[in-house]
Amino acid sequence: MIIIDITQTLDSNIAPWPGDTPFSYKVNWEKEATGSVNVGEIRMSCHLGTHIDAPFHYDDKGAKVHELPLDGFVGQAFVKEINHKKIEVVDLQSVDFTGITKLLIRTNAWKEKNSFPSEIPTISPDVASFLRKNGVDLIGVDLPSVDQLDSKALPTHHAFQQNGLNILEGIVLDNVKEGNYELIALPLKLKDADGSPVRAILIDKNS
Repeated sequence: MIIIDITQTLDSNIAPWPGDTPFSYKVNWEKEATGSVNVGEIRMSCHLGTHIDAPFHYDDKGAKVHELPLDGFVGQAFVKEINHKKIEVVDLQSVDFTGITKLLIRTNAWKEKNSFPSEIPTISPDVASFLRKNGVDLIGVDLPSVDQLDSKALPTHHAFQQNGLNILEGIVLDNVKEGNYELIALPLKLKDADGSPVRAILIDKNS
């Protein structure tokens, strides 16, 4: 069994959404002063690095992070490489979804994670109903969003919500081959939050 970390490292170099809260960490209490421990403070956006979007992020009446069932973030996943500017249903029709509940898409489009991209591939809203019909309840991408970066309507986000799919963004699939894995990408139990960072891993039981 091999565990593959597909999480971005949270540090001061990580690129936030333009205008959003960047990551910072500082030690507020130092062991030298307290005599026993170092105690740090973290400040960051809920949508920095590898994270999940709760429906409340784009729908005032949508579920918040603490309301999302955890089984939506754990299960059998298929990693699919698609190098198109727009990902369509036709790109997924060759995938065998038998036993698969999570789909992770490797686009290879966001190569330098310390710089926010100027453009990214997007996913057709039609993909949401196709995935739901095939038993998928989570989609993950190696991108900061599943919609166009300048979109206000966020049609793909809403399509996934309407079809009961969770959204995992900002994963790192650079060295991950196409195939079947077990995904674990649990959000923090943040009450009333619109998103959460996750430590996302893939388990390769065949290696």
